[in-house]
Amino acid sequence: MGLFENFSLWGGGFPGSLLPFLFVLTIVVFFHELGHFLVARLCGVRVLVFSVGFGPEIVGFNDRHGTRWKISAIPLGGYVKFFGDEDAASTPDHSSMSMMTASERRQSFHHKSVARRAAIVAAGPIANFILAILIFAAIFVFYGKPSTSARVDGIQPDSAAAAAGFQPGDIVVAIDGRPIQTFAEMQRVVSTNAGQQLSVTVERGGTRVELKATPTLREIKDNFGNMHRIGVLGISRSMAPSDAQHEKMSVLPALGQGVSETWFVIERTLSYLGGVIVGREAADQLGGPIRIAQVSGQVATVGFVALMNLSAILSVSIGLLNLFPVPLLDGGHLLFYGIEAVRGKPLSERAQEMGFRIGLALVLMLMIFATFNDIIHLTAS
Repeated sequence: MGLFENFSLWGGGFPGSLLPFLFVLTIVVFFHELGHFLVARLCGVRVLVFSVGFGPEIVGFNDRHGTRWKISAIPLGGYVKFFGDEDAASTPDHSSMSMMTASERRQSFHHKSVARRAAIVAAGPIANFILAILIFAAIFVFYGKPSTSARVDGIQPDSAAAAAGFQPGDIVVAIDGRPIQTFAEMQRVVSTNAGQQLSVTVERGGTRVELKATPTLREIKDNFGNMHRIGVLGISRSMAPSDAQHEKMSVLPALGQGVSETWFVIERTLSYLGGVIVGREAADQLGGPIRIAQVSGQVATVGFVALMNLSAILSVSIGLLNLFPVPLLDGGHLLFYGIEAVRGKPLSERAQEMGFRIGLALVLMLMIFATFNDIIHLTAS
């Protein structure tokens, strides 16, 4: 039996969700901060603290370079504090910086060039993307990729598939020019394109036929009782026991597929957020820590592979979120550095302080909104 094959290993109820949640979040946060840490060390910056979590320290130790490695009480993130930082958000400590010696300035984060500071900041999100690629690749190498062909066995009456002219026995080989190899790949493309016309290439009797189909938006309940609004065509695939197979991949093709999976998550996330902005998507699908904990507990009952797949998706999401140009996030720092590179000097202390305050307000509002969605989701389920 695998480590997460049985829900009883975690216990039921809240602890059953909390432990997988902490497992997933710790992996993602650790690698994010490790990216900052490693590039900072390469750039000659002294690292004072490496923390997984915020708040009071639970346990920790000092390495030979003087860095305090610790696990803190609030497990909703983490930080790396550099020499010259005033706080965990890496705001500069101007009073101490003005008193630094020449030797200390060489180890100070804020005395490094714009390019080096940008590299250190960008390394966190990049580490998240690399982690996701490696997790996806490991799944394809050791567990395999689903190999069920995208064959149409059944068509629902009055469905989008029926209107488009699908026939039993059709095999979907491409959608909008994107090759389709498995039924799962077809489902994923269709589910994320509700209301959008798709050009579907099917193989029928040895010839290829082009069909135009527009997935219908429907609410679907998953095996855990969660409701999802996704696009459907109204086709089904008969699953014989011999069809449910996973094809293991060698390392290089698996890494390539890992890149593709990571890009799909990025593409889908940006598409969803863009849809929310223009009113095409509902913002109630945005979730926070409560929903992540709930999903982690549910996924842990399926197995270790499913939990690691969730870790990869969450890693991509956190990496992407941190690149948004909001002060307080990594993207906000990169925005400031870009302005500094153009101006030839950094923004004033007052402007940076106002930026961080605005960023803090935006992040807090997002967290409150996501938590509100989580509570509504829990009470409705």
